[in-house]
Amino acid sequence: MKLYNTESRAKETFQPMRPPEVRLYTCGPTVYHYAHIGNFRTYMFEDLLRRTLQYFGMKVTQVMNLTDVDDKTIRGAWAGKMTLEDYTRPFIEAFFQDLKTLGIEPAEHYPAATGYIPQMIQMIQVLLEKGIAYTGGDGSVYYAIRKFPRYGCLSHLHLDELQAGASERVAADEYDKDHVSDFVLWKKYDSERDGEIFWESPFGRGRPGWHLECSAMAISLLGETLDIHVGGVDNMFPHHENEIAQSEAYSEKRFVKCWLHSEHLLVDGKKMSKSLGNFYTLRDLLQRGFTGRQVRYMLLHTHYRTQLNFTFAGLESVKQSLQRLDDFIQRLQEIQSEGEQGSAESLLKATDSSFSEALADDLNISSALAALFDLVREVNILCDSGRLGRQEASKVLDLLQRFNKVLGFLIFERVGDSIPQDLLEALEKRLQARRDKNWSLADSLRDLIHSRGYTIEDTPAGARLKKQ
Repeated sequence: MKLYNTESRAKETFQPMRPPEVRLYTCGPTVYHYAHIGNFRTYMFEDLLRRTLQYFGMKVTQVMNLTDVDDKTIRGAWAGKMTLEDYTRPFIEAFFQDLKTLGIEPAEHYPAATGYIPQMIQMIQVLLEKGIAYTGGDGSVYYAIRKFPRYGCLSHLHLDELQAGASERVAADEYDKDHVSDFVLWKKYDSERDGEIFWESPFGRGRPGWHLECSAMAISLLGETLDIHVGGVDNMFPHHENEIAQSEAYSEKRFVKCWLHSEHLLVDGKKMSKSLGNFYTLRDLLQRGFTGRQVRYMLLHTHYRTQLNFTFAGLESVKQSLQRLDDFIQRLQEIQSEGEQGSAESLLKATDSSFSEALADDLNISSALAALFDLVREVNILCDSGRLGRQEASKVLDLLQRFNKVLGFLIFERVGDSIPQDLLEALEKRLQARRDKNWSLADSLRDLIHSRGYTIEDTPAGARLKKQ
């Protein structure tokens, strides 16, 4: 299995340090609002990575942090005259509900930053003792990037460019490449800015810097060196760069073996923003009538290192792709005949190989899906010619079940199990009405079925109901 390591800018053969266990840290949400579809593009990529590692026999221990203390959460809690916990709780609950809606597998650990303040204070104390951190004139504690020669190793910024701004300090949690400077580890308490939200420490009242939070949680739960650290490309600098600096200066060990970053999600070719009116949360899409399964497919089907252009036309086309897969699975389930033995054997082996090779090549999901739809086309040809029997159909279904451990959007429950019983009875009554030439009753039963969101489809095995 090869993965593209952001630090080396190359695909590398991935081998966990303690096989088969993989220690995986994935950047989670800042819980000051509902997560948007750009966030979920990253979380979906992380889910694909997790599922693929498991598909290849590895045991994943995943940590996804919850940033419940930073500039945004404190500002929101103070404005609403609420405790930090009361302010963030609804957004945390909504986040977990959204993960469930999208079929994203749960991580083993979801640490909240507020639960690891003592570990963060201990890290700062070590960095101060080593002379890598210092107390600024404003009373906050900063990291001196000039003391860490590897600074810039992930984002590949030139060290001389960084050194030029190293005498300055930045206390904000988020900043860009135009503000390269010593970053805050402990932000001194300011009653006008922070209200009643602070923690006591040897450096005085205050709260940790955002960058430090992830280092402390990752090291506490996964150890001083991680197999993989993942996040969106927007977190590469400064967040992940700062994580490396403070973690490696603290432990004197390599922090991460392999860094993976997903590209941006665009909406109609533009950066998503509220000012452009193209900002969507998952809940916005559900209110428009789309399902979590459809959104999952949309966010998953493009390679993670390629920008994903989200459009509603594209989301509508996803319905057709999923319907094609649903019809294919249902057709396989309905096969009762005895076709030619082994007619699909070589096809299944080739598809299995193509699907696995695509995933092993830096999670190439586009090629994996192409292999899946090639299988659908070829097996349908066998079905049309009567050469696919019950045993062969069962083998195809078994392969699809295995693929779905990665994909997570295929549905295998039989149609008869999911369609309401009264509609199945209405279909039988309509068939009898047609045999009796009672056209009026047949039409009214047809209209009843349509009004409930189903169509009547004629197949070689007889009439059946299909969800519209």
